[in-house]
Amino acid sequence: SADSNDRKLPSDHRNLNLDTSEFKNLNPTAENIAKVIYDILKPKLNSQLKVQVTLYETPRNYVIYPD
Repeated sequence: SADSNDRKLPSDHRNLNLDTSEFKNLNPTAENIAKVIYDILKPKLNSQLKVQVTLYETPRNYVIYPD
C-alpha cells in the first residue's frame, strides 16, 4: 500500500517547458532538473541530512546536485 505522503513531483509525465512553472523561464537541462528536484525535496527532509540528487540521462551521462 502506498504511504499517504507518497506523491509524484509536479513534473511527472509532463512537458517541462510548457506544463511546469519551474521551467517556464528555465531551460530543462539535466543540471537544472536536478537542482529543481533538490529544491523541492530538501525543505521536506531533516535539515541534518546531507542530500544529493543524481539524475541519469544515460548510464555514462549523469549529473549530481549539489556536487
